Amino acid sequence: MSAIGFVGLGIMGEGMAARLLSEGVAGSDDKPLVIWNRTGSKCQALVEKFPSMKVIVKDTAREVVQECGITYCMLSTPEASKAVFEGDDGVLAGVTEGKSIVDCATLAELDMQRMSEAVMAKAGRFLEAPVSGSKGPAATGALIFLCAGSEELFSEIVDNGFKAMGKASHFFGAEVGAGTRAKLVVNSLMGTMLAAFGEGLALSEAVGLDPVKMIEVIGQGAIQNPMFNLKGPKMVTRDHGPNFPLKHAHKDMALASEMAKRAGVEYSVMDTAESLYRSAREDIDLRVADEDFSAVFERIHKVSNNEFSNKRMKKE
Repeated sequence: MSAIGFVGLGIMGEGMAARLLSEGVAGSDDKPLVIWNRTGSKCQALVEKFPSMKVIVKDTAREVVQECGITYCMLSTPEASKAVFEGDDGVLAGVTEGKSIVDCATLAELDMQRMSEAVMAKAGRFLEAPVSGSKGPAATGALIFLCAGSEELFSEIVDNGFKAMGKASHFFGAEVGAGTRAKLVVNSLMGTMLAAFGEGLALSEAVGLDPVKMIEVIGQGAIQNPMFNLKGPKMVTRDHGPNFPLKHAHKDMALASEMAKRAGVEYSVMDTAESLYRSAREDIDLRVADEDFSAVFERIHKVSNNEFSNKRMKKE
């Protein structure tokens, strides 16, 4: 079957599906893009964005898989992924011999392994392919795919689907779970780096330094980082429009902390950062769980006690 499926058009999936269309991997009469999303209006928005392309909207995830040889899945949370995968009209219900599922979500290892076993039990192929990157890279085709599972399937899509959606793809072997482990290492490091950066900015502000100037200084030395350059100015102005929601960043960091415990690895720096994100996510006054993970900066200021932070948070 030449049709390509895509299930899940959220913050990440929307950009990824759009890249399959804009790069000509799917969307022609002989290779349509077949889509489904829990919020149907997002499907319609994609159709309207590409009026000259062949995009077919289905009523269920099951129908997408039935229609397509290869189906990409990108769900936002483990709960959503499980519901869409296992439901009566879900992904697994559509799998038959020869069907291929490429799951790009960030889940626990056991979740990925469970899905892989279920697909293979129905004579399908499964590729674990969590991505490193957020909304911007998804829209511009700059994601990094971290894969494990069917090497045959990986080889089939690395130079078309993955190339359209990402700037790099890595295969970690046949053991499903390895891709997830790689992703959790990356995301826990990323979250920890941004938390440390936020504390550095908060300290700069508290001791009377211009945070914008300090972002410039940081960007000129050995610790320069494109994430700091991108997030820093927005953090200073409290612009936390979600590219990677804080609640999702915390979910990944919590999974990484659990993985480190199982592996017997000293992870105290990462664990401390995870606790900071957890407190930000659960803060009912800040309400930043759905904001970008840069909003951890607001929690840093809230729990700080200095003139600048008090004024920023309007503390008494």
